[in-house]
Amino acid sequence: MYDHNQLEIPGSFMALYMTPGRLKPTATRSVISARYEFCEDLASHLYEYARARHFDLGIAERDVLERVHQGLRVDPASVNDVEAAWVVQRLAELEGWEWTPLPTA
Repeated sequence: MYDHNQLEIPGSFMALYMTPGRLKPTATRSVISARYEFCEDLASHLYEYARARHFDLGIAERDVLERVHQGLRVDPASVNDVEAAWVVQRLAELEGWEWTPLPTA
């Protein structure tokens, strides 16, 4: 069957749905595509917000990213923890900011 969705999902996002030692993702292609589109759009929408917080509050780029990450984790219905981490990583890439996630407990 022909896949009408020509969206290329980056390996970094696909890895969120892979279990070590398994070849198949834990979700269908359509679910992963929808989640990727949502997370990519979210990162893009947060671009101006993050830039404004950095400028208006005069705080470090890392502090802005940490605040965004904390905000994304408040409502787990929107994104889960691994997707929140991916969104912040993607936001950092879009902004051109350094981001090394803090270790999780």
